[in-house]
Amino acid sequence: MIPEQHTSSYYAASVNHVTDYPALSGQHNADVCVIGAGFTGISTALYLAERGYKVHIIEANRIGWGASGRNGGQIIGGIAGATRLAKKIGADGERMMWDLGWAGHDIIRERVKTYNIDCDLKWGYLDVAIKPRHLKNQEEELERLARYNFPHSYTSLSASETQELIGTSAYIGSLLNNGNGHLHPLNLCIGEARAAVSLGAVISEQSPVLRIDRGDKATVVTEHGSVTADSVVLAGNAYHLVEPKLRNHVVPVNSFIIATEPLSAAQIEELNPRDIAVCDPNFVLEYFRLSADKRLLFGGRCNHFGFDPDKIKAMLRPKMLRIYPQLTDLAIDFAWGGTIGVTVTRVPQLGKLDKNIYFSQGYSGHGVNVTHLAGQIMADAVGGTMERLDLFSGMRPLVIPGMRSLKIPLVSLGMAYYKIKDQL
Repeated sequence: MIPEQHTSSYYAASVNHVTDYPALSGQHNADVCVIGAGFTGISTALYLAERGYKVHIIEANRIGWGASGRNGGQIIGGIAGATRLAKKIGADGERMMWDLGWAGHDIIRERVKTYNIDCDLKWGYLDVAIKPRHLKNQEEELERLARYNFPHSYTSLSASETQELIGTSAYIGSLLNNGNGHLHPLNLCIGEARAAVSLGAVISEQSPVLRIDRGDKATVVTEHGSVTADSVVLAGNAYHLVEPKLRNHVVPVNSFIIATEPLSAAQIEELNPRDIAVCDPNFVLEYFRLSADKRLLFGGRCNHFGFDPDKIKAMLRPKMLRIYPQLTDLAIDFAWGGTIGVTVTRVPQLGKLDKNIYFSQGYSGHGVNVTHLAGQIMADAVGGTMERLDLFSGMRPLVIPGMRSLKIPLVSLGMAYYKIKDQL
């Protein structure tokens, strides 16, 4: 595996700090070695560093190189597959999963404030409805928000109110939730990494892991060095290639984003004066928001397996214009894609591969939020507190044999299936 620089995204072009941590060289020792410097790995490392652990993070490419630095930047509450977990817990399961589903938001708020991370964090999220069943689902969500005394403002909007708020007649209603929000994901990830380093953590970029030698202490080996640690945390998610046992547990699904040129003041006032994030409820979904410099960032999942910017523009521009035909003449300055990890059950996969090797992956579209919770759970587990890890590890994953070698036909089949479900 040859290390790579960041994709040519808007986020990489507008990052506050360009990271250049040295590649791993020589033999090192740590309390914990974290493999992967995305949200999961960095969140885990920061928690451990705060608790006084000697942490070494190894990244094959750059901090936030994968989905953590490429995603839509939307902070969405909830854990995919929460209903399955709630049933497993019992009587208190629904309330416990509700609380866990919002925990990542609180972690992000606290991190941004504590470490003064500049990541364009803003609150406000619109869950739009396309079909009557979406409105019914929103009514059920409103009931849950009221039942659990949700601390942030929220309201249901009619079709006309939705159009007034975001300048499009594409939706039949919506749910505005000011407890969800959006941010610059790569700046958040790098900001958290810098915070971990300030507390003593060590980061090695451009250092693909070749293998893990197991034992009472585990040794993580790269081409030019190694780290021997009491514990190892695998945090590669959809980009994970190290541990064969995990390769067929997650379906890698591609998602793509375009960023327009900056909008005019008049366009902003028409399309998104409150600067909120917007997302539809489909599996093959579309989502959009404004960047800090007022570009429209428009994304979606598509049945496409390349990352050529021109093809991505050609694929997403018609979808954007279906929502906002008034933007016909707007130039597109950036186009990129990335891969998210989706589990068959939709439940995130957290667990142990050995007595001192932990893993976390498969957030199924809720990554910005749930990765931060996962980091806390991983740090707790390393410290010996296993209750929340056991909750997730008790859910047996559905494994798809040959997932890596049959990725394209299997994902194509899955996308076709979910497109049919979305249309019903």
